[in-house]
Amino acid sequence: MSEAVRVNIRILDKDYQIGCPPEERAALLDSAELLDRKMREIRDGGRVVGLERIAVMAALNIANELLHSRERGEVLETKSKARVRAMRERVEGALQSGRQLEL
Repeated sequence: MSEAVRVNIRILDKDYQIGCPPEERAALLDSAELLDRKMREIRDGGRVVGLERIAVMAALNIANELLHSRERGEVLETKSKARVRAMRERVEGALQSGRQLEL
C-alpha cells in the first residue's frame, strides 16, 4: 500500500487538506468537485441556510443519486441475465435438434 499524500481541496471557498493514497488522488479531486458543485447549487437556490445544512442536503442528494444508479444497474443486470439465459437455451435447443440458428 502506498504512503498517503496530502491533497488540497476547496469546497464552498474553504480549503481542506486531505490525506489519501496517491492512486486515489484523482478520484478525491473529482469527488470534491462534485460536492462543491452540489453545495453551490443548494446554497444558490436560497432555500437552505448554513454550511452544515447545505452539506447535509448535498450528501443526501448524492446518496439518493447513488441509490438510484445502483437500482438502474441491478435492473439492467437482471435484464441482461435473462437475455443471456434465453440465448443459451436457444443455442442449446438448436444444438440438440441439429439445426442451424436463425439470428
